[in-house]
Amino acid sequence: MKAITGAVAAVVALPVAIIGLVLMSAGADATGDEAGGAGMIDGLNVSAMPPEGRKWAPWYQKSAAQCPGRLSPAVLAAQGYQESGFRPDAVGPPTDYGTAKGISQFIDSTWETQGKGRYEDMDRDGDSSAFDPEDAIMAQGRYMCAMVKRAETSGYKDTPIRLSLAGYNAGWGWVDYYKAVPPERFAKGQTYHYVRIITANAAKWASAVSSISGLGSGSGADAVRRGAKQIGIPYSWGGGNPGGPSNGFCDGRNGYLNGRCVAATTAGFDCSSLTQYAWWSSVKLPRVAAAQYAATASRRIDRDDLKPGDLLFWSKSGPAAIYHVGIYAGEGRVLHAPRTGRKVELQPIAEAMPSRDYIGATRPGA
Repeated sequence: MKAITGAVAAVVALPVAIIGLVLMSAGADATGDEAGGAGMIDGLNVSAMPPEGRKWAPWYQKSAAQCPGRLSPAVLAAQGYQESGFRPDAVGPPTDYGTAKGISQFIDSTWETQGKGRYEDMDRDGDSSAFDPEDAIMAQGRYMCAMVKRAETSGYKDTPIRLSLAGYNAGWGWVDYYKAVPPERFAKGQTYHYVRIITANAAKWASAVSSISGLGSGSGADAVRRGAKQIGIPYSWGGGNPGGPSNGFCDGRNGYLNGRCVAATTAGFDCSSLTQYAWWSSVKLPRVAAAQYAATASRRIDRDDLKPGDLLFWSKSGPAAIYHVGIYAGEGRVLHAPRTGRKVELQPIAEAMPSRDYIGATRPGA
């Protein structure tokens, strides 16, 4: 891929890594030979990755662990694939900023601050360079973590993960300029499609059932365990009840996919029916997200004090307009039914919904 250059590039901060060496189709993930590290690790379905990237899966997991609750190994792996095709010897074209190198495509100046300059030889193999894949993957996670934290406080539209990917690719200055992921018209769509492809592949490579061990006991932990049994069940607007998934309906705005009403023929959950289902054995939550907030608002919980089972809420204009609810699942993750076309899933809170829309958490039955 070409780097963002020209007069407009001069007004923004230096990109973390020059725009990726390769630009793959969102359907380019491989499903062939499953030898060489195939299987599941927490948060990453290694078998779904292209074969050439599977040996790096434990390092993407280790790198994501530097940023618990904010980064997933699937996002970092998909980003590595987009940057270099998992090639440790990859070298990008020369640009005004420098030449991007290695599996994570760092330019020299960024590597000095995020790689060798701060963290020497993370794999203790006697080498520390952008061409050392283990060191580069760890540096990639550290820098992405810093980006996510910045995105969380930006107040910009979109999720912190998407904003951070845009910042890694184009430079955070362009995220500031647009107060969002730069649009498709920017840089011939390079950053727009970079974000789109990475998030699409990350969704495909995320493990279907991430670990929910270590939750402890109590009604909240039980609610998470019960809800987690529904991971992989489709989202269905208006579908789901305390007994399990059911067909939903379309209301003129919700329940449609590509112009077709899919909710009416899809047995599944929407966000609030999943939380209602998960908690039903101990707390009889009302049906919709705003009502669930109202029923539990007297027991609001600070984000630093979250426990498994707590309800997380998002709204664009206060409690009366809450549009999404999920269940805190520990380690900075949320168990939720995101939207039509998706399935019940477990993911970092930072990847779930726009951080500026988060309005708080409550604890049922506290």
